[in-house]
Amino acid sequence: MGDTLRPRARAINGRGDSTAATFVWSALDSTLQIVDSATGLTLGRFVGAGRLVARAGALRSNAVTITVRAPIDSIEPTGPTRDTVVVSAPDSLSDSLRIQAFGPAGSTASVKIALSVAAFPPGPAGLTLVPGDTVRTSGTGIAQFQVRLTGTRPDSAVVTASARHADGTVVAGSPVTFVVEFLP
Repeated sequence: MGDTLRPRARAINGRGDSTAATFVWSALDSTLQIVDSATGLTLGRFVGAGRLVARAGALRSNAVTITVRAPIDSIEPTGPTRDTVVVSAPDSLSDSLRIQAFGPAGSTASVKIALSVAAFPPGPAGLTLVPGDTVRTSGTGIAQFQVRLTGTRPDSAVVTASARHADGTVVAGSPVTFVVEFLP
């Protein structure tokens, strides 16, 4: 809710080839508000499902359903925020670190969690986040990730995890800090 999207459309001729067309976008429900009918910029006004259509001259697209979700309330770690890895191989992996998103029903799935990692003490450590520097919550609102060490062993890795609302404000509970200690 309060977020925008910019849909795309493509006109095809009777042979299935793309052809140039100018589209005009419209919403079929009050859940969505068309901010700019020429670009399709659309605002989610209310929680629920809304439908969009594109028109090019006398041709009209099938309606596409857009689901507008309520924003999440907060994030918190679920499970320990500290892990210890005994480095016994050149490629070592921490246990899974987990974040839980909280909010109204249906709002906690597919929430984007941004991650960053830093070695302590600072230096040329080979640290990466698995699966990457951004994860999404599952249908149950939980996101998980791991820290991989592939280079010089630092004393520890500090990982911060944070989420933002559609308007850019920080979600309550952000950032969550995790510490992974590396032992010889």
